[in-house]
Amino acid sequence: MRVHIRTTPRRGHRRIVGALSAALLCTAGVTALPAAARTPDTPGPADTAHTTGTTPAPRLPDGLAKTPPMGFNNWNSTNCRAEFNEEMVKGIADLFIAKGLKDAGYQYVNLDDCWALPTRDGNGKLVPDPQRFPNGIKAVADYVHSKGLKFGIYTSAGIKTCNPAGFPGGLGHEKSDAQQFADWGVDYLKYDNCNNLGVDAKQRYRTMRDALKATGRPIVYSICEWGENKPWEWASDVGHLWRTTGDISDSWSSMLEIAKQNLPLASYAGPGRWNDPDMLEVGNGGMTDTEYRSHFSLWSMMAAPLLIGSDLRKATPETFEILSNKDVIAIDQDALGKQATVLKSESGRWTVVRQLANGDRAVALFNETGQPQQISTTAKDVGLPQADGYRLRDLWQHRDTHTTGTISATVPAHGTTVYRVSADRRWADYPPAVETGTDRTPLVEAGAPAGLRSTVRNLGGTPAKNLAVTLKAPQGWQIKATSPATARALPGGRTLTTSWRITAPAGTAPGTYDLPLTADYRSPRGERATATLPGTAHVVVPPPSGTAYAAELPWLTAANGWGPVEKNTSVGENAPGDGGPITIGGTGFARGLGVHAPSEVSFYTGGRCSTFSAQVGVDDESGDQGSAGFEVWADGRRVAGTGTLTGADAAKAVSASVAGAQTVRLVVTDGGDGIDHDHADWGDAKFSC
Repeated sequence: MRVHIRTTPRRGHRRIVGALSAALLCTAGVTALPAAARTPDTPGPADTAHTTGTTPAPRLPDGLAKTPPMGFNNWNSTNCRAEFNEEMVKGIADLFIAKGLKDAGYQYVNLDDCWALPTRDGNGKLVPDPQRFPNGIKAVADYVHSKGLKFGIYTSAGIKTCNPAGFPGGLGHEKSDAQQFADWGVDYLKYDNCNNLGVDAKQRYRTMRDALKATGRPIVYSICEWGENKPWEWASDVGHLWRTTGDISDSWSSMLEIAKQNLPLASYAGPGRWNDPDMLEVGNGGMTDTEYRSHFSLWSMMAAPLLIGSDLRKATPETFEILSNKDVIAIDQDALGKQATVLKSESGRWTVVRQLANGDRAVALFNETGQPQQISTTAKDVGLPQADGYRLRDLWQHRDTHTTGTISATVPAHGTTVYRVSADRRWADYPPAVETGTDRTPLVEAGAPAGLRSTVRNLGGTPAKNLAVTLKAPQGWQIKATSPATARALPGGRTLTTSWRITAPAGTAPGTYDLPLTADYRSPRGERATATLPGTAHVVVPPPSGTAYAAELPWLTAANGWGPVEKNTSVGENAPGDGGPITIGGTGFARGLGVHAPSEVSFYTGGRCSTFSAQVGVDDESGDQGSAGFEVWADGRRVAGTGTLTGADAAKAVSASVAGAQTVRLVVTDGGDGIDHDHADWGDAKFSC
């Protein structure tokens, strides 16, 4: 059960009312519908589960969802606001055509909660909200169908949906609602889990399955049960896809947490039965484009449904570029339907591999960390046959090279490189694969030089000729190679290392600046090729002498479990500045940082500070719930830690030596019981410099 502290309606809070009411009813011993609520559609006895993780899973015999559904759902971008209406939905359908999304494979235009009135009519029928949908739902479905697209709708497997307004759910009305959906021309049903009165999940979802089947209309059935009853173990012949996790939010930490929960479930997925780690957040603004590419890459590797969750009317060209990447979409939609598995995971460096229908392998090299990382594997290790050479297609740079067996990339912080790899007799026709890398993300004090070292390695079996390496920086910066940056020919297996001196002009504002590294070369046949590593530099300001409070310093990076990191308030989970006073165990703190586990905030100290200290704990607004651990890291070395603290604990003093450290990271970890209630405070956090 997910229960958050705040009650402002948002994606992360959709489950509060339903889950809490169901829990209270279960506590009271209610396990079935009250007599007054029963109708002829009321679920009967639960079926017997017959799917395990070790036997072939059955699937619905209707031939639907042979590949993961692709489309749009409005919730992540509009919630229940007035802008969710008929005009908006039709506009999305138009954009599918105008922006090439239909051609890229997107089909479904789906409504989420809030499309109906709070009460049924006198015949027990659902009533579309006349202000949002003045022409009714069928008219909207007809419009979507006229564009060659499909239409989806939402309700809940409870007496009400998840929104606090209390729109009617399908529990006890399955046959009537299913027929109404079929009559309207619905092609996809998302069936949520709120206000379920404690009725057995398998029973509730099977009853709607049977009701949909009885209509005779082919309707893709999405089970949104949040993974609470492990639907991957029993739902393969109930629905076409099932949620494996709680709700996603538009943050790096949320996306990462959900990916880690969904990755181990690969054996349960296949044509017509898909693990669903929730909708895409690409383009909603809470992550960088690099992080959104990782999001899209991981979802495609996991054979996840690709349901756009951003407002396409406001989307940037970069968002459309990510969402319409046909090379990556082809991985998601591969006919074999095998979800990727983790080949290796070590210190935030992930190698994820997916077998494809034609024998190729999709290989995602994913960097969870905040620094560039070299991630490598081999053609043999990913399951390809022995060959003299392999075609290596970079699915984000859309270019073909060859390798003699090494599959490697220096992956930017929070980035993902995705290759499609195949044994190819014509491997020598492609330029050799060249891996570019840097030793770190440079920290630059304006007006003072900083150093960086780059490497270029030839992974192929033919030489990279006329190699030239360049490091680009913003206008006005000075970049100078202090060792050779060119080579007439770089043979296969050899590396060119170059040292650079970087100077940002005096007065450059603190922040992150692009610093891409490019290797330009030619194949033996004279074909030009380039390899570019997107990179960044941080312009930093040294802390002042004396006492420097963390809330008054610019941070290098900040990641948070819910909402942004807050200065001098607790975390509010939504927008900046929506937190409350910092209080731990009844003690208030005027200064400090408010975060939500898991969290990490890093600062540049430039070797000028001697100690860090704070009073830490779970904020009082969590009551006696919540648990978190607090850690201090100096230049990659853990220098202090508290162990797990709970909402019942008083503030705990933390002090650590950070002498000589260039960077200090303040890390908050989940206490091991999930991240609900984990509002964590760094009270009175300060450096002595």
